[in-house]
Amino acid sequence: MTTAKYPRPQSGYALPDPPDREPDDMTSFDHLAANGNAHHLAHHLGRPETTIVSGEHYLSPDFTRDLTGVRYPDLLIAFNVNPAAYRRSNAYIISEQGKPPDFVLEIASRRTGRADAVDKRKDYAALGIPEYWRFDETGQHHRTRLAGDRLVNGQYQPITLEQLPGGVIQGYSPILNLYIRWHQGRLEWHDPATGRHILTYDDQREAARLQREVLGIEREARGLEREARIAAEARVRELEEQLRRQNN
Repeated sequence: MTTAKYPRPQSGYALPDPPDREPDDMTSFDHLAANGNAHHLAHHLGRPETTIVSGEHYLSPDFTRDLTGVRYPDLLIAFNVNPAAYRRSNAYIISEQGKPPDFVLEIASRRTGRADAVDKRKDYAALGIPEYWRFDETGQHHRTRLAGDRLVNGQYQPITLEQLPGGVIQGYSPILNLYIRWHQGRLEWHDPATGRHILTYDDQREAARLQREVLGIEREARGLEREARIAAEARVRELEEQLRRQNN
C-alpha cells in the first residue's frame, strides 16, 4: 500500500457524524440496511480484518474541518485497508488508508437524484474510485433504474447493462465479481459462479432448518436401528431357548 500521493493524516482527529437523512432519503436504508443487503454483501466478501463494507460515513481525500464538498456515500467498499482506522476517524480518509475506496454506490431519492448522476459522478472520478454504481427503485430520479461506471484513464466509462426476462436489469462489477441487479425495484447481488443470489438471512435460516431436519432423521434412524437390533437379539435368544428344549 502506498501513501506517497497523499499527506500524512492528523492523529487523534475524527470527523463528525454526517447530518441526519431527510425522510425522502431513507430509500438507502430500505435497500441496504432494513433488508440486510449490506450485511449479506459483507458476509459474502469476507475478510473483515482488511475489508470495509459500510455507508453513510464521510469520504474525504484528507482530514478536514471544512466539510464543503465532502461526500458520504450510501455504500462504500474498500479492500486491503484498515477498518479500525475507518472506525477511529469516523470516515474513510483516503490519505489515511493510502488508496481510494474500490466501489461506491448511491441509492436514488428525489432530493439527491441529480447530484448522484452528475455531481457525485465527477467527484468520485476525481477521487480515483474504480467503480461507481447508481440504483433507482423507480427510475425517476436517476432517469435510469441501474447504472455503473468504470474508471478508465481518469474518466468514468459506462458499464454495459443487459436486460433479462421479467424486466430484470443486470450489470457485472469486476471489482466485486458480482452481478448487480435491479429486480422489481429491489437491489440484488448475484454470484456468477453459482448463478444465484448471494446468501441471505432467509437462506441461512433455511440451511439451519434443513440441518435440524437431517439430524432428526439421523437420530430417528439410529433409534430404529437400536430397536431392530434389540428385536433381533430377542429373537436369537428365543430360538436358542427352543433349540435347548429340543435337545433336552
